[in-house]
Amino acid sequence: MKYLPSLLALTFLAAPVWADEKPAQPAPPQFKTLTPAIELADGDTLVFLGDSITHQCLYTQYVEDFFYTRYPQKRLHFHNAGVGGDRAADALTRFDEDVAAYKPKYVTILLGMNDGAYRDFDKATFDTYQAGINSVLDRIAALGATAVPMTPTMHDARAARAKGGAEPRDTYYNGVLSLYGAWLREQAQVRGLGFVDMWSPLNTLTLNKRKADANWTMIKDAVHPGPVGQTVMAAAIIDDMVKRGPVSRIDIDAIAGAPLAKAVNSKVDGAAFAEGRLTFTHTAKSLPWVLPVDTAEGQELTKLGHKFSAEKLTVRQLPAGTYALKIDGAEVGQYTQAQLATGIELQGNDKTPQYQQALAVATLNKQRNDTAYRPLRDQCGALKGKRRDLKKAIDADGDQIEAKKAEFETWYAGQKTKVAELLALAKTLEDQIYQANQPKPRSYELALVK
Repeated sequence: MKYLPSLLALTFLAAPVWADEKPAQPAPPQFKTLTPAIELADGDTLVFLGDSITHQCLYTQYVEDFFYTRYPQKRLHFHNAGVGGDRAADALTRFDEDVAAYKPKYVTILLGMNDGAYRDFDKATFDTYQAGINSVLDRIAALGATAVPMTPTMHDARAARAKGGAEPRDTYYNGVLSLYGAWLREQAQVRGLGFVDMWSPLNTLTLNKRKADANWTMIKDAVHPGPVGQTVMAAAIIDDMVKRGPVSRIDIDAIAGAPLAKAVNSKVDGAAFAEGRLTFTHTAKSLPWVLPVDTAEGQELTKLGHKFSAEKLTVRQLPAGTYALKIDGAEVGQYTQAQLATGIELQGNDKTPQYQQALAVATLNKQRNDTAYRPLRDQCGALKGKRRDLKKAIDADGDQIEAKKAEFETWYAGQKTKVAELLALAKTLEDQIYQANQPKPRSYELALVK
């Protein structure tokens, strides 16, 4: 028993040490703040990197239209780098000449539709996609540019099934693309990048429309959205990644002799009101976002004008009655005193001179894409095919390798000449766009008609 005190003492001395020991805690995750909205300064370039859906030159064109009309005081540049059939690995192959060469500030990425191979989920295929996308993101970061990852778009298997025949093998491919997009969203957050969700609005709007029409689709071939779907895509980019305010807002109290006028993103000069007639000059800093006529349903689905391009006129304290509104001498509509006091929206009124001016900009940009950029993308697609054929010849190790290389180099020299000519045409049309998109002072008149 004489040893008991010593043992107790040892126990007592050791106990506090054991009590203080705690299991090692993992370090808290270091989350990054997401990249703020796309902000382009004068002279900046935005590159759209993608596959055939980008190659279509539609959603890219509509986004360009937004910037051309919203920021006419900035000379901005846009380069479509979409090639049909591309996967992430293909985008890496042409990265230096089709992305880096344009010294972009931002690069949007729309890949994945082809990466999943149009079949049920396959882990090895997904791993290849992940590795390729991470490499693309790394390459963009190495340029000092900011990547804007975008989910794959909707695969509309119902549109494919509606054509009849055997059940398509990619019936559930839309779910695979949803998984790819969820992974990409997480990668964007890990890297602190902004992000565009393309998949959700296309699917949500389609399901809503099918409540009334079971066969309705924006994607007739199941893969490539038409103008309506591509309008939804453009709206998603602006909604998720671009700061915006009203095109203009005019507020006037029609006090006889000395109206009180306020304006947002614009200015009002020379306001006068007498004998039921209000006149003033309005100069906006931007134009409404107007798209080609074949996008009308897409504009309605997204509430594009009201949400992204508000151009509002409010006039209070007018005598009761109906008033005709003229802009630059042309009547654009008639409104009651109550309507004017609440405020009327003009961005969708195709009779206004500012709408017509914006439509002229969109028409020029459509010409730029149809005659310069889509043919340019066709050339890049042809280059991919030629390179693939040359690689097959080299891998076959036949006796025609040198002849095949010489044939390729001759073709490539001619292709580079065509590309230079198409880029020059695009530049000429861009110059015309920046002449057409400058806002002008507009003369407004509200006159009592009944």
